[in-house]
Amino acid sequence: MTNDTPKREITNIFTAAFKPYDMEGPVQEDMSYISPTYNRHGDDQGVYVIRMQPGAATIPHVHKTNEDYLIIEGDLIEPDGTVLGPGDFVHQDPGTRHNSRTENGCLIIGFDWRAR
Repeated sequence: MTNDTPKREITNIFTAAFKPYDMEGPVQEDMSYISPTYNRHGDDQGVYVIRMQPGAATIPHVHKTNEDYLIIEGDLIEPDGTVLGPGDFVHQDPGTRHNSRTENGCLIIGFDWRAR
């Protein structure tokens, strides 16, 4: 193996230590996250995993980048009443304003990215 071997990091989303959620500003006590590759103090791109407790809701926000997310566990309810569940994949264009809530709690993987 040479020194030019690419670096690899492995994060297990089921055992990783989540931190208090503050991606929209103030800490939201009923939510937590990990950010394996998300760069919130740089280009606001990358991958994050959010755990929402039952009854939690995100603060309404506008995305600077494309946002994709995949529901892993639980339910997520969009502002128009659409109920998402495990396996549902959502794409939001830059400039989309939204917030989401959950009745039973959920685990989601999010991807923020810019089109090249």
